[in-house]
Amino acid sequence: MASFKLLLLPGDGIGTEVMDEVTRLIEWANGTGAISIETETDLIGGCAYDEHGEAISEAAMQTAHAADAVMLGAVGGPKWDGVPYDKRPEAGLLRLRKDLQLFANLRPAICYPALAEASSLKRELVEGLDIMIVRELTGGVYFGEPKEITDLGNGQKRAVDTQVYETYEIERIAAVAFDLARKRGNLVHSAEKRNVMKTGVLWNEVVTKVHKDSYSDVKLEHILADNCAMQLVRAPKQFDVIVTDNLFGDVLSDEAAMATGSLGMLPSASLGAADENGMRPAMYEPVHGSAPDIAGQGKANPIATIASFAMCLRYSFDQGELADKIEAAIANVLDQGLRTGDIAQKGCKTVGTREMGDAIIASLNNAS
Repeated sequence: MASFKLLLLPGDGIGTEVMDEVTRLIEWANGTGAISIETETDLIGGCAYDEHGEAISEAAMQTAHAADAVMLGAVGGPKWDGVPYDKRPEAGLLRLRKDLQLFANLRPAICYPALAEASSLKRELVEGLDIMIVRELTGGVYFGEPKEITDLGNGQKRAVDTQVYETYEIERIAAVAFDLARKRGNLVHSAEKRNVMKTGVLWNEVVTKVHKDSYSDVKLEHILADNCAMQLVRAPKQFDVIVTDNLFGDVLSDEAAMATGSLGMLPSASLGAADENGMRPAMYEPVHGSAPDIAGQGKANPIATIASFAMCLRYSFDQGELADKIEAAIANVLDQGLRTGDIAQKGCKTVGTREMGDAIIASLNNAS
C-alpha cells in the first residue's frame, strides 16, 4: 500500500469548513485499502498572523517541505486589512509557492452538464466545457524587483512593479502545458502581450522553440492575452490548454472559472519540478477565497476543495482511479439536483457544506 504525508492548512474564513469535508474524504480514501494518507494540520494566513505574527510560521514551512503534498483552504479577510504588507495573510501563500518552487499552477475550468444553466454564458457555449489553464506561478510581476512605492514629495508618489522572466522559467512551464495537452485535446494556446511587452516577445520566442524542438506533434496557437480574455466569453470551447504568465494567468483563470457557474466549483494544483524519484512538491487549493461574509454559517461550497483533493490523488499520489471516483461522485450529486447557495438553481435542493459532503461520500460508498 502506498503511504503519503499530507499537510492540511485550512486557513481563514470558510477554509476551515471546506477542509473538514476533505478530512472526511481522506478517511474514505484510507478506507479503500489502496492508499494510506497521514495528515498534519497547521496555520496559515490571518490566523497564523494572530498566533505567530507571521502569515506562516517557520515550523509550518518545515512541515510543508517534509510533506508529500500540501492542501490549502483559503486565506485572508477584512480583519487583517491593516497588518503590514509583508505579513498580510496572502504572504503565507506566496511564500509556500516560492519556497517550494511551485512554478506550475494548473487550473481546470470544467462545466458539469447539470450546471450549464448556472453559468452567466449561454448553455450552448459552456456545456461540456473542459479547459486547463497552466499559469506560471513563481515569476513575473508578482515577484519581480524592484517592487516599491516611492514618495516623490509635493503629495506625489511613484509605484513600481517589475515584470521579469528568464528563458528557463518559460521553458519549464511550456513543457508542462505541452505534456498535459498530449493527454487531452493536443492543443495549446500560448497567451502573452508581445505587441507591447518585451517579456511577451521573449515568451513567444521561447514557447515557439520548445514546441519546435520537443512537441511538434502538439498543435500550438499564439494568442494575445486580451484577445484570449475576449474569446473565453465568446467561444470558450475552442480552447484545450492555455499557458500564460503569472499575471495573465491569474486574471484568465478567474474569468474561465465564472463560465462554469461558480468559483466555488474550481480546484487547482501548484506543482514543482520532479525529483529523481519522480515526486514533485505540490500544493492543492480551491480557486475561491475565504468568503468572510458566510464564514461559520455552514453555507460554503466544498466541491472545489474536494476536487482539489482529487487532483492531489491524481498528480501527487498516483491514484488516478480514486480521483476518477471522487470526480464522478461530484457529478452524480449535482445530477441529483443538490446545490449549495452559490450554485442554487430553481427546482434544485439547496444544501449546506456538510450536507454536500455527506452526499458525495454517500455516492462514493454506493458506487463501491
